[in-house]
Amino acid sequence: MTYANQLTILRMVFVPCFVILLIYGCPRAATVVFLLAAVTDGLDGLIARKLNQRTPLGSFLDPMADKILLTAAFITLTLQSVPIELHIPAWLTILAISRDLLIAVSVIIIHMHTGHSRFPPSILGKCTTAVQLILVGVCLLAGFEVKTAELLFPFAVYATLFFTVASGLHYFYRSVKIISSYQDLDNAGNRNKNS
Repeated sequence: MTYANQLTILRMVFVPCFVILLIYGCPRAATVVFLLAAVTDGLDGLIARKLNQRTPLGSFLDPMADKILLTAAFITLTLQSVPIELHIPAWLTILAISRDLLIAVSVIIIHMHTGHSRFPPSILGKCTTAVQLILVGVCLLAGFEVKTAELLFPFAVYATLFFTVASGLHYFYRSVKIISSYQDLDNAGNRNKNS
């Protein structure tokens, strides 16, 4: 278990703490926990590179920890019963989670049928994660500065909508290309056998 992987697991441990603090009306403490989680996200990648501690486990755990944190934040900040100033619209949370599920299912299907196992994140995917983090940050900012958060909130919502849809379509396009390239290879192989 490398130091980088330990930090990634710590980030996962922060998730229930963050959710519990929000549910019980402690948005400022929840913000501190969220920031600590964000710091571990930056540190684990830095440590993995500097100490040459990149591992297959780390490459699996790191994006999973990010996704768990973001999904938990989105769901919790959507619930109207949670005592916060700004709530993420339910339709946006449903859209974001649906996109992630569709990508995960596509990856599994492609891997099962083709054996393809490399699915590096696209620039649109990275932008989507960034704007989702910004949206969560704006909601948490409302616990400190409501007016500023209310001004930023619509921009964060629609930026998240745009990048979620755009990256979802892009991942779909990439999936179709991967499948078609393997089909072309199979067809070429069959032609060579028959000739």
